[in-house]
Amino acid sequence: MSVKRREFLHALGAFALLPASARSRSQTNARPRFSSDPFTLGVASGYPVPSGFVIWTRLAPVPDEADGGMPPEDVPVHWEVASDEAMRNPAASGVELATGEWVHSVHVEVEGLKPDHFYWYRFRAGDALSRVGRARTAPSPDSEVGRLRFAFASCQHYEQGYFGAYRHMIRDDLDLIVFLGDYIYDTSYGGRRVRSHNAGKANTLSDYRKRHALYKRDADLQAAHAAYTWILTWDDHEVENDYAGDHSYTREPRELTLARRAAAYKAYYEHQPLRRSMRPVGPDALIYTSLEYGRLARFHVLDTRQYRTPQPCQRWGHGGGNYLVDCAERTSPTATMLGAEQERWLAGVLASSRSRWNVLAQQTMVAQLDLSTGPTQSFWTDDWDGYPEPRRRLLECLRELRASNPVFIGGDAHMYWVSELQLDPDSAGSPVVACDFTGTSITSRPLMQSWLLPELLSENRHIKFGDCEHHGYVRVEIDSSRLSADLRVTDRIDTPNVTCSTLASFVVEDGTPCPIRI
Repeated sequence: MSVKRREFLHALGAFALLPASARSRSQTNARPRFSSDPFTLGVASGYPVPSGFVIWTRLAPVPDEADGGMPPEDVPVHWEVASDEAMRNPAASGVELATGEWVHSVHVEVEGLKPDHFYWYRFRAGDALSRVGRARTAPSPDSEVGRLRFAFASCQHYEQGYFGAYRHMIRDDLDLIVFLGDYIYDTSYGGRRVRSHNAGKANTLSDYRKRHALYKRDADLQAAHAAYTWILTWDDHEVENDYAGDHSYTREPRELTLARRAAAYKAYYEHQPLRRSMRPVGPDALIYTSLEYGRLARFHVLDTRQYRTPQPCQRWGHGGGNYLVDCAERTSPTATMLGAEQERWLAGVLASSRSRWNVLAQQTMVAQLDLSTGPTQSFWTDDWDGYPEPRRRLLECLRELRASNPVFIGGDAHMYWVSELQLDPDSAGSPVVACDFTGTSITSRPLMQSWLLPELLSENRHIKFGDCEHHGYVRVEIDSSRLSADLRVTDRIDTPNVTCSTLASFVVEDGTPCPIRI
């Protein structure tokens, strides 16, 4: 066994991730008894297809404990899907084994349902019943859909605010919710905390499980999961700030970074309504995917963290992003955000897409943001500005394939940005290929002062709107002729009781990639 192999296995042991074969096989408890509600983390659905969707729950009668207060035995969990909220008209049912190895989480890929229908679902373990959740199947691939309405959000730091924005999202008559990363935060930062993680930085599998369980107990987040079907991707804070592939922000040994990633990915899967194909194997998990919504829209859900090369021109002694005046390493042709395999996959699904609108759901701002005025340029390198050649390749691909109405949605910035995406953002006459909507945060604090915005917008003419003072989400409605986007904002984050309003609205007309404010 090589030294690196031994070091990696030692790291896995430190993160409590040794294979199940290294532990004793658990028994099955066919008749579990619970002294308190085992469904404290709620229910969720995800990844709709015409014949069904994923439904999820986790047994955790004592959610503050890493194992949820569950004994190691496996537990059979009964699930049922009905065509009515009272659960009187059954549509599907079955039993799934909740195992201790996966912290008694349950992932069911429900099949055999009608396209474009609402359904309701629930779980039973022993004598305990979960709350009832609602899910919706996607329309059939060839159907002409009149309307799609969804919201997208990102960046919900538990300590920095309450998730009251979801109260208003629930009222928006949506078809689904898209979450674009930083579902949890691995660590604390900043001041003005309104509640606490009650723990330090997440490092081990136990830490990540506790952190997910804490976030999942937020009543508004739990209600949003029960109300709508979700599509999700991750960003950095589900693992560690600014990690890039197998490179750590703190420049720890690669074996430790991969073991940390394995722990974080495992906990993420255990707490989200993900497909079985997305179940991690060690430090690897295939979460990028494509979903159709009839002939109207297709979502291309990307992973810009797991396969990227390290950010260029890093600070001495640190990994991660950097604010820098341009450097040669930034324009390296070997740099990648998606990895070669994901790039090829994306080109293939874009080429085969028959949808009128192609929504590219990814983590961050795609448009170039020059942070300096005048001839000097400077950039933040943890987003696409650190990877201009991969961005150019992606935009060239969209142009060459003549992808119908490509629209990027992203988050991470804790600010609103609405932009045109040009092949060459430094050339005024460069063709516009797509539009880019970057959403603000649910709670995470802004990273820029508002007085900078006028100068930045003047310097970056392709950016049509910016705001760094508000929290909220984006509500999107698509029909055959246009896409409309409302930038929704809450009045505060220090209480769950918030009001919500529309800060600005934009439309993108079919065949024209330029967002227009209305």
